[in-house]
Amino acid sequence: MEPHPVTVIGGGPAGCAAALAALAEGAAVTLYEKSRFPCHKVCGEFLSPEIVSILEALHLGPAFFAARPLRLARVVLHFGRSEKSFRLPEPAYSLSRLSLDRLLRQETAQRGAELRTETIKLPDAPSQPTVVAHGRQTPAPKGQRLFGFKAHFRGAVDQAVEMFFFRGGYAGLSPVEDGAVNVCGLAPEQLLHECGFQPEALFPEDLRARLRALERSFDWLITGPLVFHREFHNHARGYLAGDAMGFVDPFTGSGILSALLTGRLAGQHAARRTSLECYNTECRRTLQRHYGFAFAVRAALDAGLAEGLARWIPGPLLYRLTRPAL
Repeated sequence: MEPHPVTVIGGGPAGCAAALAALAEGAAVTLYEKSRFPCHKVCGEFLSPEIVSILEALHLGPAFFAARPLRLARVVLHFGRSEKSFRLPEPAYSLSRLSLDRLLRQETAQRGAELRTETIKLPDAPSQPTVVAHGRQTPAPKGQRLFGFKAHFRGAVDQAVEMFFFRGGYAGLSPVEDGAVNVCGLAPEQLLHECGFQPEALFPEDLRARLRALERSFDWLITGPLVFHREFHNHARGYLAGDAMGFVDPFTGSGILSALLTGRLAGQHAARRTSLECYNTECRRTLQRHYGFAFAVRAALDAGLAEGLARWIPGPLLYRLTRPAL
């Protein structure tokens, strides 16, 4: 019997996870990605401890550890002159998107997916199961839009993920593989415009002092607008996965985890040809608490209450509330 065909639109973590999961179910997979991979992308590059079980389920464990991800054991939140530090319940990992995307694309191709570097228009009534993992495509009016930024630096830092909050935004600092240091965050469009889209001008002095001891490896990457949304309703044209399903504040550090999780689920459901309603119900069960708390954190940030929230909620609890329910 001929394998059922599955179409995947988007070659990022969610799309590759969907392709790998569908291939494991015996489907014939065609993956469309308009951009050439791999490349640096704006991303916190933080990988939650739970990601290991998902990678192992996709038979990617050995390849992941061969890429030499760094282990992170602590989180430090900086609010002006005060800070909050706590140990993670389990060690997390960090790996650049350049390395992660290369790993995922190579494995997807080696296992038999047909990769096409082209744009495909999603039909109103697809003739075969389709996973929609093309990332964020939500418009926003000009003005106070949020944009993300990222650059890599070289130099020695602690093996911890640190978050620095400033007026209107924040920046995270963490080491990644091969001695690189990732600095990534978000800020309002207007503030970035005022500083010539050089995010360092917005950083608090303690972060700027840290960066003066490091050497930047490439120019700042800017992406946006970042529009927070959560779907969960049936999408008549496909199984939504990754940022196409929902995009919550990157402060949570769970973006890659959610992308791989929803991508794997979407690939399985598409290959098995289960209903979109069944798929969305499972995603809602997995992500609803996480999405809800992330939107609450964003409201607290907008209201200037982030420091008080972080001060009164124990660090391990704050961390657990920002994870999907696996």
